[in-house]
Amino acid sequence: MNDQATEVLVMTTGGTIEKSYDEFDGSLANRESQIKERILKKLRLPYTHIHVFSLMAKDSLHMTDYDRTLIAKTVESHISKGLPIVILHGTDTMAKTASVLFEKLKGNDKLKAPIVFTGAMKPMGFEDSDANQNVTEALLAARLLRPSVYISFHNRIFELPHVRKNKEKRTFESF
Repeated sequence: MNDQATEVLVMTTGGTIEKSYDEFDGSLANRESQIKERILKKLRLPYTHIHVFSLMAKDSLHMTDYDRTLIAKTVESHISKGLPIVILHGTDTMAKTASVLFEKLKGNDKLKAPIVFTGAMKPMGFEDSDANQNVTEALLAARLLRPSVYISFHNRIFELPHVRKNKEKRTFESF
């Protein structure tokens, strides 16, 4: 690893990782991305420049085929830059969206950097949230992995296509 800064694109789509609590009505929902304030501002990343943009703020259970196509098209429009991409996504359908992206990019010679999905089982504002860990690990994975599509979750890396959520263990696994 050299001392030159690496740029990483972080795309937010919503999911539990970005849900926020509204004190007024007591709801927990996707409203707007909080990744910069809640996680990235607290990390010391002198060799990484992070560009964050919010594509949508949606619970993954409510994602449609249109949403998955939008994510894939957005990624396709950015891969020519050769930057690693981290996608924050809800865990319930993360593997499905990652699979759609994997199929769309299969054989694409423009893919020069990894695309890493991650999320959390508990929102980042909760004391026992896994959000900080998963985002930090995904950022590191995005700098080290070869170009492909991955899910980074709970200190493990899963390369697509054979990945699924294990609801009983509350994590991901290969199959």
